[in-house]
Amino acid sequence: MTTTNTLYTEQAHTLKLVPTAFANSSSVAQHAANGNCSEHTVPHDLVTAIDVGTNSFHAVVASISPKGIFTIYSRDKENVRLGESYGDMKYISPEAMERGIAAMKRFAQMAARVQAPVRAIGTSAMREAINRDEFVRRVQEETGITIEVVSGNEEARLIYLGVLQALPILDVKTLIIDIGGGSTETIVGLRGDMVYGCSTKLGAIRLTQRFFTEERLSAKAVKECREYIRGEWELVLQGIQICGFEKAVASSGTAQTIASMILARRGQMSEEDDMSLNGVTLQRSEILEAVEALLQAKTVKKRMEIPGMDAKRADIIVGGALILEQAVTRLDIRELTISDYALREGILLDYYQKQCAIEHYHHLSRLRYESVVNLCDICQVDRKHAEHVRTLAVQLFDEMRLCGLHSYTETERELLEAAALLHDVGYHISSDQHHKHSYYIIRNFQLLGFTNDEKELIANIARYHRKSHPKPKHENFQRVPAVKRELLCWLAGILRIAEGLDRRHQAIVQRITVGQTPEEVLIELKCSASAGAPDIEIWSALRRVALLEEQMHKTIRFHVQLHEHI
Repeated sequence: MTTTNTLYTEQAHTLKLVPTAFANSSSVAQHAANGNCSEHTVPHDLVTAIDVGTNSFHAVVASISPKGIFTIYSRDKENVRLGESYGDMKYISPEAMERGIAAMKRFAQMAARVQAPVRAIGTSAMREAINRDEFVRRVQEETGITIEVVSGNEEARLIYLGVLQALPILDVKTLIIDIGGGSTETIVGLRGDMVYGCSTKLGAIRLTQRFFTEERLSAKAVKECREYIRGEWELVLQGIQICGFEKAVASSGTAQTIASMILARRGQMSEEDDMSLNGVTLQRSEILEAVEALLQAKTVKKRMEIPGMDAKRADIIVGGALILEQAVTRLDIRELTISDYALREGILLDYYQKQCAIEHYHHLSRLRYESVVNLCDICQVDRKHAEHVRTLAVQLFDEMRLCGLHSYTETERELLEAAALLHDVGYHISSDQHHKHSYYIIRNFQLLGFTNDEKELIANIARYHRKSHPKPKHENFQRVPAVKRELLCWLAGILRIAEGLDRRHQAIVQRITVGQTPEEVLIELKCSASAGAPDIEIWSALRRVALLEEQMHKTIRFHVQLHEHI
């Protein structure tokens, strides 16, 4: 598929947004096309997805039609090599940082030309880099783009979503292997659900830096690299074998380069070809022969001469190829299908699904809700209390927005919902200081559907549902980006009051409405007369109002309305 620096010059390919409805074609190029697109026909619902990868940065601009048709208008790519530093990717070098910022500036301009909001996801190199906050800050300041860093499992889920849009695998138990620069994601998926998912610190750049720094490729280095991959990957491969799969798919640069080599060997691709590799099926013997050809080319220059080789990948291809070799041999893969789509397309799909859930369903989407509920169940949370606190918190959030007290959106409302449901998970460790335990559990649990930054916010909101207010000296507060700290205080302030209003865990306060004067905010509490006055609840809430009062610069008062029937 053509890569271009100019928007709307390639043919737009249509794909169904919802996995259950995508076209049954084995090639993206065979999906129904809309024809060439000019600026006069640009839709207004475009979004730009950026994969901030360890080796390359990828950007894709797409839209969604009212009928759920997923349309990609343009792609772009920069070989940034963000993870190309010493110390096993623990530090983004100044040179890599500058390359990354330059690429993000270009992507930002691309998105600004068509007023497309940007969602940027950081992967392996950013997960591990000690100085990632500096890079995130500079990108935010110089481009206006906020990079969200995701866990390995969340990256795997997004890759699965992307591959679903390219291949007819919805009803097939499929193994997906995505070999990146810093990590390899392995997923087994069926009917849109990830049955198995794992991210391992095996990547083309990482292995190159560890084993292939010499000018000439040595048999000793290859042997050591193979042994290292086997050791690091053994438990993962065992898990995949136990899980089982019917079809194998590979995505991203390493697999596509090997596919190009194989097609060139078949005589199906020349150096001038720029054909889509989506849906191309490779035989086991062809893959192993291609890997052997790479190992016989002892220098980068020799590898660049191999037909089908991507010149920009010739210096790191050996490490990635050995990972693929181990997958094929250890998992007894007979055929491997190539997907043109991966993380960036998954980012797009996830963005649209989240927006749809937020705008139309007004609550946590299915995946994120299930992730939150799963953690509640593991920690044996009092679900009745958690659900009621969630209800009161979002009522307070909605009422305050109606009054013009804040302008936060459904996105922030969703974070409040998650934190309200999870605020007491810390009781699983101890009732003493349980708010701090809640922070630790939420931050370190795999909440699928949430980015690391979102988890950090949710964990902090839950941490401050009682006791101390957020303070600069708190290490956990410092982990929250400066631009999000005011939001944290607002949402934690709301949650503190909601928690206080269910002090006895009896759901006495049924409904909240809010009004305001220039000096005060009046919170009306509607309660059942049969339950009695919520005196304990008001007493508890009044002890917790200070944080929210600080944000509003107003005093909070409570008023009770008792009703016979609510």
